Amino acid sequence: MNLQDAVNSKTTFLVDVRTPGEFAMGSAKGAVNIPLDRLASETERFKGKDTIVVFCASGGRSSQAEHFLKQNGIFNVLNGGAWSYVAMLQR
Repeated sequence: MNLQDAVNSKTTFLVDVRTPGEFAMGSAKGAVNIPLDRLASETERFKGKDTIVVFCASGGRSSQAEHFLKQNGIFNVLNGGAWSYVAMLQR
């Protein structure tokens, strides 16, 4: 599935890995905030999801999140890059 389709799928789990303060200033519609430094304690929230799109401010932290999740057996992850890009892709 490409990023455009994933972002617009009703079953995609959209995850903003920025800090709660950054998330409060705006994010993609329907996204949940799971900061990068809390991923290890929140991995259960990712299990059973069809598709996961992680994103942040510029793509750096979301790249780390994608890598971490794949290392932990969660492979249906796409790096959306910047949250503003993900929000722009939403229809």
